[in-house]
Amino acid sequence: MTGVLALAAVALASSSGLLGLALRHRPALGQRLSAGALCLAAVLGFAAAVPVLAGAPASVIHLAWSQPFASLSFRLDALSALFLLPILLVPALGAVYGVAYWPQRTQGACAVRLQLWYGIVAGSMALVLLADNAMVFLFAWELMALCGFFLVRADPDRKDAQKASWIYLAAAHVGTFAIVAFFAAVGSARGSFDFSAWSGLRSTGATASWLALLSLVGFGLKAGLVPLHFWLPGAHAAAPSHVSAVMSGVLLKTGIYGLLRTSGFFEAPPASWGVALMVLGGISGVLGVALALAQHDLKRLLAYHSVENIGIITMGMGLAMLGRSLAAPGLVLLGFAGAALHVVNHGLFKSLLFLGAGSVQHATGTRDVERLGGLARAMPWTSGLFLVGAAAISGLPPLNGFVSEWFVALGALSALELPLLDRASFAVLVAPVLALIGALAAACFVKVQGTVFLGNPRTQDAARARESPGEMLVPMAVLAAACVGIGLAPALVVAPLARGAAAWSGMDLARLAGPAGAAAGTAGMVTGVAVLLVTIVVVLWLSRRRLGAGVAAGAAETWSCGYAHPTARMAYTGSSFAQILNQGFRWVLFPRVRFAPPRGPFPTGARFSTEPREAVLDLALLPAVRDYISATSRVRRLIAGRLHLQALLVLATLVAMLAWRLLWW
Repeated sequence: MTGVLALAAVALASSSGLLGLALRHRPALGQRLSAGALCLAAVLGFAAAVPVLAGAPASVIHLAWSQPFASLSFRLDALSALFLLPILLVPALGAVYGVAYWPQRTQGACAVRLQLWYGIVAGSMALVLLADNAMVFLFAWELMALCGFFLVRADPDRKDAQKASWIYLAAAHVGTFAIVAFFAAVGSARGSFDFSAWSGLRSTGATASWLALLSLVGFGLKAGLVPLHFWLPGAHAAAPSHVSAVMSGVLLKTGIYGLLRTSGFFEAPPASWGVALMVLGGISGVLGVALALAQHDLKRLLAYHSVENIGIITMGMGLAMLGRSLAAPGLVLLGFAGAALHVVNHGLFKSLLFLGAGSVQHATGTRDVERLGGLARAMPWTSGLFLVGAAAISGLPPLNGFVSEWFVALGALSALELPLLDRASFAVLVAPVLALIGALAAACFVKVQGTVFLGNPRTQDAARARESPGEMLVPMAVLAAACVGIGLAPALVVAPLARGAAAWSGMDLARLAGPAGAAAGTAGMVTGVAVLLVTIVVVLWLSRRRLGAGVAAGAAETWSCGYAHPTARMAYTGSSFAQILNQGFRWVLFPRVRFAPPRGPFPTGARFSTEPREAVLDLALLPAVRDYISATSRVRRLIAGRLHLQALLVLATLVAMLAWRLLWW
């Protein structure tokens, strides 16, 4: 029954955009019905996933199909159920948000197309989770990639959106090639393309290493691991904000799901696999937040924080994989619980932040943090809700980001119980890396909150800002409430996470019961401390208001420090706030500096600005592509009209292919 409900949710979400298309002459009604269909799909998805997470057996649906190597096989287990919750919730809330942010009555056909692809991408993401056959998985995966391409280029008049969409599509298909190679190798070896026949793959030898590398490249590109993240900032910044929330909050997580699902096919993996994931995760986390600190575009800043949080998730996965190799249930439980819960948490607070950024852009017409300021007075709800998301992504208690990072840190510290000479004790270094990432993230969002919402408006656009309508605020409030709820009651999520760990690792749930109980105990302590902190804050706030109610506050002019009439140019900018930190990461930022110094005894003006560059894309890939195009153009001009040179080129290609065939085999 749960599997049928999940498939019904997929069908309803995928077809939701047809309502806007059918009612395009009544745009407001069509868009609201489309959003309502996505909300109903989320309800059906929750009704399917929650029983499985509560202990119901996995639901398997297998239908015969005439296509070769394919069967309509679907499976809803605890692992896919964990991912299904945010993957259906975030698009539903984003659709409600889009009613006011991207209204069909003003956007016209552009909004109709966006709703169509938006619904299909939600359904295809859910279908990826349910697929139990490689062909069904690849169909849903490719459909998801194509819909993402059309969503990024939702505004056909923006050149940055066009460029970002093509880079995204190229990266998506490179990843798909790697996944196809993985599936083809395993399917041909096992004689079946059903995932149920792939369990127990050998994890030793060169073949296993190549398969692991293919999976890492294919799914790591989708997840945005460094250095495979190059497509992510441009795509997330160019898309409409509710689309950015879906892409960053949940679409990236299909890559994490693919890594978890494929790694679950193997026997206990070697310790080196777990160590490699921890190293990649640590690099992604630190570099992601360092790149975010240097950004001036609010949405690009949030996009780089997705790279950071994918790094945190990957470190948790590395710990869990290391636990499988050592048969250590505690390490498996804590690593998986931290990674899986951070998947859910990141979907919540990152979607909240992107919707908040969209609210700011909707009110001011700009995403440049240097042109904002003072929005807290004009947009108190947006400011407060954005602050909740900023505190959550920084890993501050008592919010949900702290809980998942706490589990990862506990898993890392549990490596102290391992023999000191065991290379697996390297895992303990995850804890200080996690602390460094959290500190840098907090600094980045202090910069954002202070530059965007506090102080005085720097431009007339910021001065004219007004609060966003209720359709945009309600989805943000729901996401903020979920962030607070998980932070205050983390013990409630431990049992579902343990079932997910058992489904992924193949360990008996009874072996994970002890570590799960210990994790629940520490989570309960976190809950108690969080409730105490909240209570103290509320009591102090109420006491201050009560004591100050009858006291008349006096007014006096303060010392102006020589600036009686300050202007916006005298205020600190985000760049000046983060300058010291950015100087420490110049080796990865490669900033482009523009400096026009003041000249003469009475200078009329000066200008200084920095623009960070994407090292992988701007300094490596795009120059390589340009060089390749230039070289092939010269070759094409050389052999044009010369049949003997063309024949020689064909012969050289055949010889190279034969040589590769003989050497490889």
